[in-house]
Amino acid sequence: MQIQALSFHSCNNLRVSGLQHVNSQKNHISINGCNDVDISHLKITAPEESPNTDGIDISASNHLHIHDSFIGTGDDCVAINGFSSYINISRVLCGPGHGISIGSLGKGGAYETVEEVHVEDCTFKGTMNGARIKTWKGGRGYARKISFERIRMINAGNPIIIDQTYVNRMAAASTASSGDVEISDVSYKGVIGSSTDARAVYFNCGDGAGCRNIVVEDVEMTSAVAGKQLFAVCNNAHGTSSADRSPRVPCLLP
Repeated sequence: MQIQALSFHSCNNLRVSGLQHVNSQKNHISINGCNDVDISHLKITAPEESPNTDGIDISASNHLHIHDSFIGTGDDCVAINGFSSYINISRVLCGPGHGISIGSLGKGGAYETVEEVHVEDCTFKGTMNGARIKTWKGGRGYARKISFERIRMINAGNPIIIDQTYVNRMAAASTASSGDVEISDVSYKGVIGSSTDARAVYFNCGDGAGCRNIVVEDVEMTSAVAGKQLFAVCNNAHGTSSADRSPRVPCLLP
């Protein structure tokens, strides 16, 4: 049985600093049911191909600050799961890995909420994803008041992505029910750097309410492949974007 390296449950006023984690069998650090947490100056590493080795996995926790750390694993650098709020992440170097993710939320029709997540002054280097929000089709609840600011991408895949149709590859898409976790009030400001995917911005929102109040400002990225142009793809995403940046995001609906 694979086990996580370090787990904190129902802790208040928790301080974690100066630790080094190498090659956990599962997620390296789990934070569950905690309040008022400061995590800093960590070094977390695992091979890029190692599955389910999240750096820091957060669930049902509030008022966390993760900062001044290096996380490079085979899965999410930080995963923010249901019933978490007021999560601040700053000055984290992420990569390799799957980026910083909200979710996945709503698996099996579950009701889950995440709000007030703010990621700033972070770098994604060689990651499969960058700033990601992922929810399952048929889920309920919401993800709202989320911001990514002053983010640097260095040869990152899927730099900006919202996916409301996330499904496990082992599950049949036909089993997904109707409905979506509501996504709103999400902003991306000052995201710069290089993307390994031509589709640098992907807002794949559900067919119902879709994603609301998405703001894209001062995003300036280039392709990691010489001569290739970047572009954005939107499905039922509503919001605003800067008109003179790269990639342009004209697909956002009013």
